[in-house]
Parts: sequence; C-alpha cells; structure tokens
Amino acid sequence: MKPRYTHYWIGLFMGIALVPVLRRLHLPVRFDWKALATAYWILTVQSVFLAAMLCWVGMPGEAILRTLVDRWVREPLRIVLLLLYLMALGWALPWMTAVVLTVNTVAILEFHERKPHQLRQAAGAVLLPALYVVVGFLLVPAYNDIIVTVHFNFAYDAAFNAMDKWILHGWSVCDLSHWAIRSFPLPFFHFLEFIYFGMFPQIGAAILLVSLSGGRNRGLQFVGTILMAYYIALGLFYLWPSQGPYSLCSGHFSRFPATLQVYAIQKNMMASGLALWNHVPIQRISGYFIAFPCMHIAQPLIVMWFLRRWKRMLIFLCAYDCLLIVSILLLEWHYLVDIIGGILVAGIAIAITDNGLAKTVGFGTALKPSLRQFRSGRSPRSR
Repeated sequence: MKPRYTHYWIGLFMGIALVPVLRRLHLPVRFDWKALATAYWILTVQSVFLAAMLCWVGMPGEAILRTLVDRWVREPLRIVLLLLYLMALGWALPWMTAVVLTVNTVAILEFHERKPHQLRQAAGAVLLPALYVVVGFLLVPAYNDIIVTVHFNFAYDAAFNAMDKWILHGWSVCDLSHWAIRSFPLPFFHFLEFIYFGMFPQIGAAILLVSLSGGRNRGLQFVGTILMAYYIALGLFYLWPSQGPYSLCSGHFSRFPATLQVYAIQKNMMASGLALWNHVPIQRISGYFIAFPCMHIAQPLIVMWFLRRWKRMLIFLCAYDCLLIVSILLLEWHYLVDIIGGILVAGIAIAITDNGLAKTVGFGTALKPSLRQFRSGRSPRSR
C-alpha cells in the first residue's frame, strides 16, 4: 500500500468500526442532519466567495479582473443587471450576505463565460473531494464522543498549561487572555471571533482551487491530507486528552465577555464533555473536543502547502493565519503547546500523503500554462 493512500484505508476501517463501537458504548448512531446540512451550505457559500477573493489577490490582474472589467465596459447592461441583482438580495437578506452571493454569482458566471464547455467537468473535479471531506468530517466528531466516553477529557490540561508556563516564562494563555480583556475593547474580541471562524472557508476554497487547477486526484489528495491530520489528532487525543485553557481557568466564564459566540460554545463543550464522561444519555453525536493538537492551525498550514504555487495568495494566507494564532490564544481555545503540536501534525500528514503526486502536477511551472488556458477558454491538461 502506497503511503499517500493510507488515509483511505484508515477512513474505511474507522467507518466500518463506527456503528459497533457506538453501540457498545451506548452512544447514539445519529447525527443532527439538519444542522449539518445548514452548516455545509453556509460553508459552501463562504468557500466560493473566499476562492474568488484568493484568485483576485493571488493571480495576475490581466487573468482575472482586467478581463472581467473589459467585458463589462463592452456590455454595460451587465452592470445594471448586477446592481439590480445586488439590490434585490440586499432587500431580502443582510447586506454582507447579499454582497457574498453577488460575488459568488459573478464568479460562477465568469467561469462559465471563459470555459462554456467545461462547467460539468469542473463540477466533477470538485464534487468527489467535497463529498470525501463531508464523509470524513462525520467520523471526527463521532470518534471524539467515543474517546471522551472512555477517557477523561480534562486529564492533561494541567500538564499542557505547565508546559506553556515554562515556554512563556511564567505566563499562561489564561493570563494573556485576561490581560487582553482588560486592555482592549469588546469589538477587538468580535474581530478575533471573525478571524477564528473564518478559518473554515479556507478548506472549501482550497478544495475548489486545488481541484480546478490540479484535477480531481489532486483535490482528493488535499482532502486526504486534511483527514490524515485529523486521524493523527484523534490518536493523540486518545493518549493525552485535554479540553483547552478555558476549561482550566476558574474565572473564565465570569471574566470572559458573555456576548461572544465562543462563550456559549465553550460552555456547551465543557457540559457535553462532562456528560459523555459521566455516561449521561445523549440524543445524537455531540461535537468536537480536541485541544492537543490544534487543528485550527494544522488545517491552514495544509491549505498553504497545497496553494503554495500562488505566491501572493500564500502571503495573504500567511498574514491571515498569523492573526489566527492570536485569535486562538486570546480566545483561550488552545495552549501554545497545542499550536506547536498542530504544526507538527500538519507536517507529518503532508509527508505521508504528498510524496509524489505534487511532482506530476508541476508546482512552480504549472501556473503560467494554467492562466493561458484560463484566458483562452481551453481546459487544463489532464493530470
């Protein structure tokens, strides 16, 4: 078995074992399908928007924006229709949602204009990786619940906190967060929330960009790398379970701003983790509890690895992910040790899954031919 296919076999084994293990532990074999469908729909919309923005930032202007503007100048009726479309959406929806949907519509129509006969082929390249990530992400919360049922979820929080204090010369993540709460206004923390939750569309945007530029197999390899990182994280969580700094901070819910979304999420996660450990019956698979390693930094690193051919795109993502680290720490989601662990897990997952196919895609040299094909409407060479 080739190492880069390991994620398929691990996922298959975990999928086959899932139902028997859940039943043995008296856990429900049920997901909240309505909530999941809503979440994936929102994530899809956000991902298309982010992919369009990354193309605008990361690709030469003549390949993306200039061609679009030239077409609008030649056909000004398009501008009128676009404004009417935006106004109609803005009347029915929040203005930010209206802008996002308008940008998505323009991006999809522009892709169709440039490649009128390739839309079905492009959808096929994206669909299978997208379905694969959905199936894989069903396994992760299910095995979270399984692990928390048999291992105390807060067992290693004190140990990780002690490691942080050694690294930070006596400071802890809780100390940093409390200092920030005293020093910065509430809008600063809303901004940190925006940065934190904005990580998730990076995965969807990368699926689109990687699959469209490198083909379906490259898209599957990207998703497989993400899932491999999660499978490694589940193993580490089984060995060293921890919830995060907020669970160890005795005054967290009295000092932390209660108006933030993360306040309610963290409170619910602590209650869910304790309920599972105490074998309180639950109605459905409940959530995600892994602190070490930090997957909120592992996933963006994998995204950057697979998008590294576009240098300006990479710079933009690096800047965003630096803010993401600040958000992770000041919102008390993870220990500093968790972030170090996330970096290592990302590196291991990439080393396992990306050990040959990247060379066949032609990083560094594939961008210029791809852009010429994009401008001329020809489909990329099959890889």
